[in-house]
Amino acid sequence: MPWAHRGRVQAILLFTDLTLAVLLLIAAPIAGVKASRRWLVVLAGLAGARLVVASLLLLSGGLLLADSRIYVQVPLALLPAVWAVWRPSRTAAHVSAAGSALSVWWLLAPFAPGDTALVLAGSLLALTMIGGLSVAVARWRASASRLARLPWMVAAFLLVPAATLVVAGQANAAADDHQHGGAGQFAVDQLTGPKGQTPAVRTTLVAAKAQIRLASGSTVDGLTFNGTSPGPEIRVRKGQLIEVTLVNTNVDEGVTVHWHGVDVPNAEDGVPGVTQDAVPPGGRHVYRFVPTRAGTFWYHTHRDGLLNVKRGLFGALIVEDAAPRDGLERTVFAHAWPGSGGDVTAFDRDDRPARQDAPAGRNVLVRMINSSEEPQELQVAGAPFRVAAIDGNPIEGATDLVPGTGMLLAAGGRYDLAFTMPAGAVTVALAGSPDVALTFGAGQRVSAGGGGQFDPLTYGSGSAPRLGEPTRTFDLRLDDGFGFSQGSLSYVSSLINGRLYPAVPSLEVATGDRVRVRIASRSIINHPFHLHGHRVRVVSRNGTAATGSPWWTDTLNVGRGEVYELEFVADNPGIWMDHCHNFQHGANGMILHLAYRGVTTPYTSEHAPE
Repeated sequence: MPWAHRGRVQAILLFTDLTLAVLLLIAAPIAGVKASRRWLVVLAGLAGARLVVASLLLLSGGLLLADSRIYVQVPLALLPAVWAVWRPSRTAAHVSAAGSALSVWWLLAPFAPGDTALVLAGSLLALTMIGGLSVAVARWRASASRLARLPWMVAAFLLVPAATLVVAGQANAAADDHQHGGAGQFAVDQLTGPKGQTPAVRTTLVAAKAQIRLASGSTVDGLTFNGTSPGPEIRVRKGQLIEVTLVNTNVDEGVTVHWHGVDVPNAEDGVPGVTQDAVPPGGRHVYRFVPTRAGTFWYHTHRDGLLNVKRGLFGALIVEDAAPRDGLERTVFAHAWPGSGGDVTAFDRDDRPARQDAPAGRNVLVRMINSSEEPQELQVAGAPFRVAAIDGNPIEGATDLVPGTGMLLAAGGRYDLAFTMPAGAVTVALAGSPDVALTFGAGQRVSAGGGGQFDPLTYGSGSAPRLGEPTRTFDLRLDDGFGFSQGSLSYVSSLINGRLYPAVPSLEVATGDRVRVRIASRSIINHPFHLHGHRVRVVSRNGTAATGSPWWTDTLNVGRGEVYELEFVADNPGIWMDHCHNFQHGANGMILHLAYRGVTTPYTSEHAPE
């Protein structure tokens, strides 16, 4: 089954299960009150349908997509309902209704995998208590006791959700703030770039408030680096020492600079509360590092990124090989600017179609960077083209793609697109956005036809040895549901293994570990996951092994119902953020850390470092 189709099927299954759960939640109190066989059969039928859907999820996506449904949710609804249909009674109806409600609750309030036995034991205890209370209420009613008039069953039904929320709130409140790695041989602020050397490139980034004018004439109450946004493009050669001085003029929230995709030393990573304190107005901070890989990277603030990246605190970092590149280059950000009527998507500041001179026969490289919160679908029309690199990682054996091929670019991700100019024009555009297009050459804008979908899993050729058997394996389940983050309860699409930051346990590794991560999205929303300080290799998606050029990435869009298997070597000691690059999800708590043993941080933060 094609990957896009399989992901779509799994997303449909997740949505179907959610729909069945809502119907089950509606039917449960009716069945409990009426205690009729008809309504009990309805409960059993809905629970049976959820079993079918969970089984299909298991077969198509694996255990990570279905485990909580198979182990907890379906049995809690199905077994009491079948028993009630077989031996109908008011008590059986009450227990069946409670089991159905509990099964839906555990869908809406995901739990940590390690809590499965506790959740099952607590749920069975709750059902036993409800059964006993049902018998007691029936006896009280027979004796005309005033106690029977009290809403005992309603209180019992609400007890489990209330107790769950109290326990979750306490767990979140008790979570340590970045206390990782035990006693600690190194502090984060010791893991710096080279000192005592003269930088090959030295520059300053000055952050300040400013009005930003888009091509349409509309303005944004924005933030700039050096008076412009996107900020100045920084270029450095691989292996050269670069020094960047950050100055905060008047950004009240404070500013940092994160070097997205560059494996900098941990102290240079720009994450407030983990690797440094945010730079306050009037302050400054110096970053020093040596890029070890050539490619397309970018920089952005990591302080209040939800608002301040969108308002303009970002720019490109291009790391070049020693040999100069022949041809025309253009770096383009796909960005969603804040507008009075909603976000305004643009290429850089061009929210209207733009042009770029390019003579026929010239080689063109377009460095596309997605600085918006959502994945963007790109299309190239007018000439065959190649994806030369993903997230700064060259593609071996890249072949020409058909004009109009759709390319889903993750939030925070980068594609290097290469083509040779024909006699006519070539247009790079966002699919479905008529005003967001860049046309190369003198001809008219070219419209994209259907060209299929670009799949990095199978694109290119070449091979590289696998890392070998992992010494550390981690499973991450991404869920929608109720959760606590920093004392606040909300329903979010941001849970990791049933937890929100700072209660998400860190992934603890030692230097030299071969790490395997399996990540499954049980959410109905895309999650572009970004690991700081490392690049990862995609081993498989939805059980299908990678067959093209080795797919290295640092920002992976995990779509609805998708399951990825990743690997990397733990070769950059520190405490590293691993988070959703949709900054809203990060602000909601979709953050964890990759923490090396023996590394601690002297910094603390009162909220998520987004």
